[in-house]
Amino acid sequence: MGAVFASRICCLDLDTFFVSVERLLDPRLRDRPVVVGGRRGGRGVVTSTSYEVRAFGVRAGMSIREASERAPADTVFLPGHGDAYSDYSRRAREIVERFSPVVVAASIDEQYIDFRGCERLYRRRDDPDDDGTLLRVVREITQSIDRELGLPASAGIATSKPMAKVASGLAKPNGVLLVAAGTEAATLAPLAVRKLPGIGPVSEARLRALGIETLAQLVASPEAALRPIFGAYTTSIRLAARGEGADDLGRERPAFREHDPHGAYAGTLSNERTFIETSGEAAAAVLSGLCERVCSRARHRGVVAGQVTLKLRYTDFHTITRARTIEPTSVDFELHRVVLELYREARARPLPIRLLGVALAKLRLDNVQLALFDDGDRRGVAVDRVREKFGYDAVHLASTLAAK
Repeated sequence: MGAVFASRICCLDLDTFFVSVERLLDPRLRDRPVVVGGRRGGRGVVTSTSYEVRAFGVRAGMSIREASERAPADTVFLPGHGDAYSDYSRRAREIVERFSPVVVAASIDEQYIDFRGCERLYRRRDDPDDDGTLLRVVREITQSIDRELGLPASAGIATSKPMAKVASGLAKPNGVLLVAAGTEAATLAPLAVRKLPGIGPVSEARLRALGIETLAQLVASPEAALRPIFGAYTTSIRLAARGEGADDLGRERPAFREHDPHGAYAGTLSNERTFIETSGEAAAAVLSGLCERVCSRARHRGVVAGQVTLKLRYTDFHTITRARTIEPTSVDFELHRVVLELYREARARPLPIRLLGVALAKLRLDNVQLALFDDGDRRGVAVDRVREKFGYDAVHLASTLAAK
């Protein structure tokens, strides 16, 4: 029987994400009050605010008109840049995936990371204990995001998803907080009820009417008094208030997609997959899935690739790449054959694999007329249409399903 590892959940939140991206796009916005969501006095809803303007009671979800009345005169109101947000969110996700095999997006600016059993991968002699190891690693993640992208991030580490979420909020701005196992209830007890995920302004007001303002008071309240407020969720809310929530990360949210505008052929196009470790036997299926992904993205752009690169990282973090010039294509099973050859050439060590990646380069517009009996390109177009209607996982190559 394999080892049983304690839950290690991290909630990583990109601080004031939309505002932070806008400041990267226009450095003149730094240290100025900023509201993202629309022009001053216009219609719409606030999607993000800087800390400078929050002091005036301006919050996400507020109407732009109300925010305009509350915000100081020098506040900058912006409609936002959706494509830029998606791009930065994707790039932050790529950084996180260097450190953990399991990452689930909860929203465009929030990710949950499962570090269960990962301590042994990162342990150093000067780490005081497993908690110290995880604190150091998560700080490396937030520092990498800041250094490489210029985005501030906060993170909470705990034994459950709700506790990790609370911890990330307590760590703001730009901090990391670990709630050690056994200290959850004591950490939560003095906090205002609104700090707990699942308790919004309406529930907060109804709790206050009962004289319940802290999570300690909520835990001490009889379930019968709370049921009119939370209904079927009463038990789970009370458990979460004691720090006993679930450790399941939940399902992946469609928080962001790769930024693949039609006709874009500059640069490269790549996807990677990170593991705790995996064997050579599973690599072919993983590479098949990666080839499917990059080819699907290439077809979405309307381009073909004249070069493919394989990236392979071992569990000791030694990384190698192998590239090959190919006949321009966006057909996944054709690419898979080449990538497997590159993998066999590159796989020279017996160590388990930590990361595999496939990148396309030398992109050009696909202006070639489809041949009447060319089942490769036509099959790809048909697959793309199925995925558009039923979701990306609706159809895969058989060689990819071996990794599912």
